[in-house]
Amino acid sequence: MPPAQRARSNAYFEGGYWLLLWDFLCTIIVMWLLLRFRWSARMRNLAERVSRFRPIHTALYWVQFILVVSVLTFPLTVYEGYVREHKYGLLNQSFGPWMRDQAVMLAVGAVLGAILLVPLFGVVRRLGKNWWLWGAAVSILFVAFVALIAPVYIFPIFNKYTKLQDAHIKDPILSMARANGIPATEVYEFDASRQSNRVSANVSGFAGTQRISLNDNLLKRCTLPEIETSMGHEMGHYVLNHAYKGLVMIGVVIVIGFAFLNWGNNYALARWGERWSIRGIADVAVLPLAVAVLSVYFFIMTPVINMITRTIEYEADMYGLNAAQQPDGEANVDLMLGEYRKLDPGPVEEFLFFDHPSGRTRITAAMRWKAEHPESANPDEVARPLFTSP
Repeated sequence: MPPAQRARSNAYFEGGYWLLLWDFLCTIIVMWLLLRFRWSARMRNLAERVSRFRPIHTALYWVQFILVVSVLTFPLTVYEGYVREHKYGLLNQSFGPWMRDQAVMLAVGAVLGAILLVPLFGVVRRLGKNWWLWGAAVSILFVAFVALIAPVYIFPIFNKYTKLQDAHIKDPILSMARANGIPATEVYEFDASRQSNRVSANVSGFAGTQRISLNDNLLKRCTLPEIETSMGHEMGHYVLNHAYKGLVMIGVVIVIGFAFLNWGNNYALARWGERWSIRGIADVAVLPLAVAVLSVYFFIMTPVINMITRTIEYEADMYGLNAAQQPDGEANVDLMLGEYRKLDPGPVEEFLFFDHPSGRTRITAAMRWKAEHPESANPDEVARPLFTSP
């Protein structure tokens, strides 16, 4: 990678470290505003005037909450998702289409949030002091539910999925899937290029909603060996049961988080609950406080969560190398991802901020695999120039 492009990639990725802090601080400030000026209590009162039926009341409050928070955080959202992405040449959308996607995401968030909060506050009202344990269980089930429906019902809202027609690409992918016990008869492509130039693929879903898909950028920008190694990685997630393992590990994080939430809510409500006009832990107006407490927890836990996902991703990398046997293809894809991911971070930096192995880690593993399996590596696939000097 030419020095100028590498510096640009590093600047983009390192800027994300600061965005973690700004997002956290923005969340805390917005939640404080909702509590300090009793906007949360007013939204609760409005929802109660519309309906006293608890589930509808909770859903109506949530719709108000997500709209108000979206308005208050809109400037930061525009900077992060539109201005900054255009600055680094990573976004293909003009402002209008980008805003349409944001509106759709807001609508999806409103529906999914209501699906989570209605039973969650029902648990809080019925189970008293033990609410946090059962609340964590509800949240874990919700995460599993979203993972189940997302490939079939959520992802197609944002992109058009069509069956891949190119047999030269489809047949090797399906052959690899059969060799690895994946029950798929079709490969889908989706039009991610209307949003960005990033390459991606996935074998997502479980319990009957599995889908092998790759975006059109991968098809346009990559050779067949590069596509195969990308799909081998994604198949590794499926075969190694990463959806289930990840759910268990994140579930532990969620349970600990809800214990922290229980402590934080009780502490804050005892001191400021009356000032904020919050009636208790079962009052839906407590949501800004809960969001603030969980934001503190997950901000602190960022390195732990990154370590979990990074470990899973490295396992999938190794599986993909063995399944596709395309180490040079893997290295080429890793360099391509270096357009927006820092390739060579320090060890502490990688531990703290990387939710995937760094490009250096991945390329080193691929070249080690190639050296140790010379009879298996594809002799026709070699590293190719992916970047041109300005």
